[in-house]
Amino acid sequence: MSTKKLLLWFEKRRKSNTLTLAQQQITLAMDTVNELDTAMTSFADGKLTDMENAIQRLFQKEIKIDSLRRATLEELSSTDLPNGYREDLKRLVNHLDEFADQVKDSARSLKVLTYAVKIPRDILDGYLKMSHDLVESVKALGDCIETLGTIPAEVKAKAERVDYYEDLIDKQYLESKMLFLKHGGELDAATIISLRDLLDYIERASDTCARTADYLRTLATSELH
Repeated sequence: MSTKKLLLWFEKRRKSNTLTLAQQQITLAMDTVNELDTAMTSFADGKLTDMENAIQRLFQKEIKIDSLRRATLEELSSTDLPNGYREDLKRLVNHLDEFADQVKDSARSLKVLTYAVKIPRDILDGYLKMSHDLVESVKALGDCIETLGTIPAEVKAKAERVDYYEDLIDKQYLESKMLFLKHGGELDAATIISLRDLLDYIERASDTCARTADYLRTLATSELH
């Protein structure tokens, strides 16, 4: 495993096409969750046009992420970067791509729910809380990446913030599922299935965010030895 500081490499090698592509993918992957949060908030407020616009922006960013991932991996296969560093970048790129896919799937599930007759407010509030916490989790992940490139000893503390938000999302995940039973008589089967899909994708995105933080924590540990 490489012991190079990730963002220090970015700073020193700005002219490297590989690293430029990787930076762009990292930024876009983190942006997708902000668009999801905007879409969720707009949906809860009944602003469906705003929701559709946010989802469309999310889809466009996810297409760019796929393109950047392919380009980055192609570059990494032919570059003269050290093997350990190349593998570190591949893993980070793949983690972030998986995260963006799960956010996109969340947006798709939300779009399906526009056909639901009515969703109880307490269910919507629970989903909004998960969405807001996912935004904070991604911000904490960004702090992890920055800290890895400057003060590796602090990555563990930053990663614990990601764990904190993952725990909040896990708790809300369970509470939201319990609300399905509470409102079972008000919701048709198709709506419950769509709500469950959205719930699962948000929870998976949170797990991927936490696994990425764990990976960065491992990189930071190797940096200190």
